[in-house]
Amino acid sequence: MFILIVMCVGVLIGHFLFPEKLKRTNEIFQIICTLTLIFAMGFSLGSDENFFQKLFSLGLESFLFFLIPSGCSLILVFFLTKRFFKSHAKEKETEKK
Repeated sequence: MFILIVMCVGVLIGHFLFPEKLKRTNEIFQIICTLTLIFAMGFSLGSDENFFQKLFSLGLESFLFFLIPSGCSLILVFFLTKRFFKSHAKEKETEKK
């Protein structure tokens, strides 16, 4: 929850207080931080002695963490689009008549 609050505060500060002229510098800083994070994660995984034994279970868990939210999002968007765009299309047809 704390991470979500910090991210929301960052979005608000970036939108309302951050000067436009520093946007490019901020983008470069974000890329450097992301690369550092990926490197640190890779380093910690590589230093684990049981990494290759855990790799299959980590891969399976990661796949499920991808598949379940993506599938649910896809289904939700499908039904919401079907519901709201159908009513929108009917409104346009009545406007044309």
